[in-house]
Amino acid sequence: MKLTIFAATGGIGHQVLEQAVAAGHDVTAVVRNPDKLSGRVRVVKADLATADAEALVPALSGADAVLSGLGPRSKAEFGIVTKGTQAIIGAMQATGVRRIVVVSAAPVGTVASPGRPNPPKHDPGEGFFMRHLLTPAVKAVFGKLYTDLAQMEDELAGSGLDWTVVRPPRLTGKPLTGSYRTAYGQNVRGGAFISRADVAHLMLAVLGEPETIKQVISVAN
Repeated sequence: MKLTIFAATGGIGHQVLEQAVAAGHDVTAVVRNPDKLSGRVRVVKADLATADAEALVPALSGADAVLSGLGPRSKAEFGIVTKGTQAIIGAMQATGVRRIVVVSAAPVGTVASPGRPNPPKHDPGEGFFMRHLLTPAVKAVFGKLYTDLAQMEDELAGSGLDWTVVRPPRLTGKPLTGSYRTAYGQNVRGGAFISRADVAHLMLAVLGEPETIKQVISVAN
């Protein structure tokens, strides 16, 4: 497949890139700093904190699908995911590319957004520890990030595109296993960790699974 990967030098984006190249896909990588990538892929320079849809159109020409590992590098960049995804959506609509897979986060299911102003207080997949201790603590620290991700999910839901949202819990740097659990529309029961490599594996795998279109999929070990 011809794939365009956004944030291809980030933690998950880099894993998506490596696995996509290894699988023989034709890859275009959209990054802020092209110097971080070798010559194995086509590289397009763009800063999604400031880029508009028109600037991203060349990166999407002829693509079969888009994968986004977009996320902030620091708290100062909270908001970049919604803004950047809006630009990606606009470029996809302009070029006729329909398939997109993005990474979000496990706590987002209980975060209010304009498109979902009354989310459940607790995710049905969470056990006692996650529900009452870990999730509230994480949301207290990263609340603005999760609000940004929830708004990004709203943008996708209203885009008319063939989207899939992948929600992992805490990320690790462990190697690819290809062995993980998934759940649709709720978090994975007892799932507190997942490697970035396995998240990338799932993001690529769902491209060939039509039943994952317009679905939110949680993943964990």
